[in-house]
Amino acid sequence: MSTVRLGRRAAEFGGKWLVFAGAVALWQLAAAAAQNSYFPTPVAIGQTMVELWLSGPPSHLFLTDAVETDIVPSVVRLLGAWALSAVIGVTFGLVLGRSDKLYDYFSPVLNFLRSVPPPALAPVFLVLFPIGTPMQLATIIFGIVWPILLNTIDGAHTLDETVVETTRSMRLSKPRFLATVVFPAALPKIFAGLRVSLSLALILMVISELVGSTDGIGYRMILAQRNFVLTEMWAGIVLLGILGYVLNALLLAVQNRVIGWHTRSKSLTGR
Repeated sequence: MSTVRLGRRAAEFGGKWLVFAGAVALWQLAAAAAQNSYFPTPVAIGQTMVELWLSGPPSHLFLTDAVETDIVPSVVRLLGAWALSAVIGVTFGLVLGRSDKLYDYFSPVLNFLRSVPPPALAPVFLVLFPIGTPMQLATIIFGIVWPILLNTIDGAHTLDETVVETTRSMRLSKPRFLATVVFPAALPKIFAGLRVSLSLALILMVISELVGSTDGIGYRMILAQRNFVLTEMWAGIVLLGILGYVLNALLLAVQNRVIGWHTRSKSLTGR
């Protein structure tokens, strides 16, 4: 990598974080001037976050016991539901995307179900599933599977017919055709659905933890709100923002690694 290119990337990176630092500084000044207990300063929120989760002994990497009750359950639910949704959405999406007849039969049901707001089904899931992780997983999966499913269907359906005709001469079985031809071709659309679903998973994770939960970030936030410990509530909000940013950055890194060819081809063609 040339020195000029490296300097340009460093300047872009520094500029982005400079804007972020400026926004935090304005928040600090505005909150300090307002002196409103409902809107604490970023410094107060940061101190609370350290006390809650980063004031443990060095032998535990400074992590407190609250990490195991607040952060770990939420992350496990989020990633578990997201992974299950990816398997379900990609599997059924590839099949429906390559069969117009099946898609015509199932499209009314799919369109109806994806129109139902997932939080509205929380009472139903409370009846159908045990209170706790099973109910929360069901709520998250129902809400985030649709972007993955629909994007996979679109990616599989728009497969170049020249590729289809070429592979027919190889006499591939249906499962092998879907796995080795359709799946790689649909990956750009699949990753688009995965990114959207990851953001939705974070939202639904919090919503599911507000009802029938005894741990997790959402439970910590609602408990702090009920006890009027508002800095803890804001600490949970900031933690969710950090978690969402980190997960999205990791997914982008994987996407660039897996389908970097797609991004480069788009830049070369100007699309």
